[in-house]
Amino acid sequence: MTATLLTVFFLVYLGMILGGLPFLQLDRTGVALLGAIALVGTGVVSPEGAVAALHLPTLMLLFAFMVLSAQLRLGGFYAWVTRRLAAWPLRPALLLGALVGVVGALSAVFSNDVVCLAVAPVLIAACHRRGLAPMPYLLGLACAANVGSAATLIGNPQNMLIGARLGLSFSGYLGEALAPVALSLLATWAIIVALTRGRWHEARAVDPSPAPLAAQDLRDEAEAGLDRWQAAKGLTVALALLGIFLFTAWPRELAALVGAGLLLTSRQLHSRRMLGLVDWELLVLFIGLFVVNHALEASGLLATGLDALAAVGLHLEQPGTLFAAAVVLSNLVSNVPAVMLLLPVATDPLAGPILALASTLAGNLLLVGSIANLIVADAAERRGLRLDWRTHARVGVPVTLATLAIAATWLLWRASLGAAA
Repeated sequence: MTATLLTVFFLVYLGMILGGLPFLQLDRTGVALLGAIALVGTGVVSPEGAVAALHLPTLMLLFAFMVLSAQLRLGGFYAWVTRRLAAWPLRPALLLGALVGVVGALSAVFSNDVVCLAVAPVLIAACHRRGLAPMPYLLGLACAANVGSAATLIGNPQNMLIGARLGLSFSGYLGEALAPVALSLLATWAIIVALTRGRWHEARAVDPSPAPLAAQDLRDEAEAGLDRWQAAKGLTVALALLGIFLFTAWPRELAALVGAGLLLTSRQLHSRRMLGLVDWELLVLFIGLFVVNHALEASGLLATGLDALAAVGLHLEQPGTLFAAAVVLSNLVSNVPAVMLLLPVATDPLAGPILALASTLAGNLLLVGSIANLIVADAAERRGLRLDWRTHARVGVPVTLATLAIAATWLLWRASLGAAA
């Protein structure tokens, strides 16, 4: 049984690193699901044990906010915000600053991936209309979405998991994360402005006859108009949930699920359209990893491995080591699997903010470090723009180093205050 468990665990996390397994048509979600199936099928984990391994509060919260984001997307809210923003009579550098601020704020509430998916196509079109080079703004969108999502416990999937598993206070975490995230957004803007060096305008005329749009693009275009009622309905639920999270003790996942139920109760938007925008693959990825990681932890092998690391001086429960491990693992296996691996050693009072900030900010380092980055790159490619890993790294590496330095300095200061108290 031990050999089977270790083999499955190794193959699953190899798949997380490679984005799939060689010679098989599997992505990360498929690898995680197959790993869970293998453990149940071989008897390493019982069906009852697999169900018990699932952390339902995280899955419920994640699903509910996918429904909320679907409501706002179908209501045209994101496209409307982008068009209004692009119409502001600002100089290019200030327009980038406004974009970074707005995207960061939206991502803190409505998930960075969804914000990038909805904003990127409209942003490219708006840049073309103003004769602006889209690339600085696309890089600003991707980086700001990642940074901004670190501000709250609902901004991205890994933060939802950290908040639910560690029982973090929504307002308490916001108080810890708001300052470093705000400073990181400012640093992101400053770095992109410095690297752009005045090259804000397009060097060539825009082709008036773009390539035919794919099916997804056609759906995006259909969603572009603002439906005031649907957008207002989604925003009302979002504001109500924020109030509940900040000022009540009502479990976040239950409040969010009720909000999702209210949004699904509609006379105009069919539930099929709403649920069609739910990222079911991400939910399945969580399910598969919950089973695989729980099996390793329950076997005692994880504790043995941690003891071995401690014997050579690597104490992952210590704040500095945990921060570094979160950064490294997030770029090896992506942030959600990295957080799942590190949660068992998250025992320090600042472990929640450390994991959330480090794993999220590390996502800007490489193009493949965050789904948000890949969404923006895909939207650019569909419209004849090339956002490859070199172009991204030119901005992503300095942004990541600067924002991680800001977060580390802030957390070190907070830790020193706690020690003094």
